Amino acid sequence: MNDRTCIVTRKQAEPDDLIRFVVGPDSAVVPDIKRNLPGRGCWVSADRLHIDKAAAKNLFARAFKAQVVVPPDLGGMVDGLLSRHALGMLGLARKAGAISLGATKVESAVRGGLALFVLHASEASDDGVRKISQARRATVHLGGPAILAYKLFSEAELSLALGGTNVIHAAVLAGDAGRAVQKRMVALDRYRGGSPDDLAMLAAVADEDDAAEDME
Repeated sequence: MNDRTCIVTRKQAEPDDLIRFVVGPDSAVVPDIKRNLPGRGCWVSADRLHIDKAAAKNLFARAFKAQVVVPPDLGGMVDGLLSRHALGMLGLARKAGAISLGATKVESAVRGGLALFVLHASEASDDGVRKISQARRATVHLGGPAILAYKLFSEAELSLALGGTNVIHAAVLAGDAGRAVQKRMVALDRYRGGSPDDLAMLAAVADEDDAAEDME
């Protein structure tokens, strides 16, 4: 078995597209999110669907060629680890001054091309999200970057990570600290199945551009 072949799909992939698992001293399957735990590992595509399938079909035992104990909610365990890792990186970005908080400052960072990506709390109002989405679309139309937005955490989770209260909207600014956070957010978002709102936003921008070209 190739070290970087998904045990579900049997397809080879880059490490960032997979999640590594090892077997602990108690024979339990352990997610190795940082890919630094000792021992022989196996790999699964980095999304909840494939991890749940690997657990349900007992593919870990086959991969390790041993009787192993799969935690009852392995998929949820991985989600929690990815979430905590992403929030931890978000806290480091705050300390590095790479975060803008509040709808007004987030919109300004987006329109100024300073934002790498945007975070909305799960409790964010439709109106607040819509205003920032309009700024994101306007930035693209003016030749700026496509600034994606994620709704991955609650207000309480964002507030705790960012050392504030009632954090509903945040922009992570471009730079090394921001890119380190973005990598974790992309991984968590992919694990949870992606962001339909973002895909719709990008599709809408493409449709508007096509319509404009047809009118020329």
